[in-house]
Order: sequence, then C-alpha cells, then structure tokens
Amino acid sequence: MEKWFHCTSHTYGAWLYGDPRGYRTRHHREHVEGDYKHRPPAGMYASQHERSKKLLKQPPVILTSAWRAVVGAALVEKLLTFELQLLVLSMSGQHCHLLAKMPGGPVPREWLGQAKKHSNFIAKESGWTGKLWAVRSKANPIKDRAHQLNTYNYILKHVSEGAWVWDFRAGVTTPESPGTAVPGLSGDDHP
Repeated sequence: MEKWFHCTSHTYGAWLYGDPRGYRTRHHREHVEGDYKHRPPAGMYASQHERSKKLLKQPPVILTSAWRAVVGAALVEKLLTFELQLLVLSMSGQHCHLLAKMPGGPVPREWLGQAKKHSNFIAKESGWTGKLWAVRSKANPIKDRAHQLNTYNYILKHVSEGAWVWDFRAGVTTPESPGTAVPGLSGDDHP
C-alpha cells in the first residue's frame, strides 16, 4: 500500500540535546518544556546543551550553497532510483525536507537513510571530510489532500531561506534562480 510522507533529516550536530530552540528525547523518554515554536525558558537546559556540544566529534555541519546542491542532487538521484513518487525536496544548511509517495516495504526512514548514505558517498567523492548527517530521520504520514498541499508549499518556500530545491515540475530551484517553484500554487496544477 502506497502512502504519502513528509520526511525530514538534519546534518550532524544541527539539533542537540538541550538545544535552546527546544528539543525532544527519543521516544519522548523525558518530558521537555517548550518546542521550536514555543521555546523553553532561557537557560533552562543550558547545562545539557553545553555537555552535548562537548561530546561532538566535530563542529556542527552547516552546508554552503554549493554543498547544498551536491548533497540535494545526490538525495534526489538516489530517491528516484526507488519505486516512489518524489514531488519535492529541499536541502538547507542544516536540514532536508521531502514529500514522496512510498510503496510498501521498507519504512520511509529506511528509504531516506539509503539516500543519505548515497549523498555521503557523493559528497566524499567531491571532497567532503568528516561526518555529514545526523543519525535517523523523521517521516510524518500525510493525512489528506490539504495536508499534502500545505507540505508541498512549505517545502518549496525553503528556497527563500537559501535552500536548494528540487521540484518535480520545475527541476532545480535556487535562491539565485527561483524559476517557477517559488510562487504559491493555485488551481488544478497541484501534485
């Protein structure tokens, strides 16, 4: 059974335990006040965040626009080899988003994991050194058509934040060449 998913993943060190922007523990093992929309009180988790930063094996990864293109294109390349319908993918400095209809079989995190692995190899061939990706990713099922359209437009809008974006209709879109992917969608031209 095929189903639509909004998948996200982050680069190494992008979202740490104790992050002042808010964070979650795996499987919500620990209650954490606030989230990225409603941040926890300043300094509430400062000691946890400092400890997390000290445990990093390298500085957090923030991709330049050139690396966003390399990594984003590699993700798209690998995802398109699977039997899934990829509508849009954005690669920002520290995270990627994608919207895809995925067939039965491996869970969506496994599909994205294979694409991340491929992008890591491509980046290393292009001169990248060190870690690239954080462990795991997140896959949220799309509930209905309105949710799908909101997700699609949300991912496209990342180009205004400097993201490299691939869209099934327009191909590659960058802040330097916005193409047709930036304006909001209307009418029957939705995915």
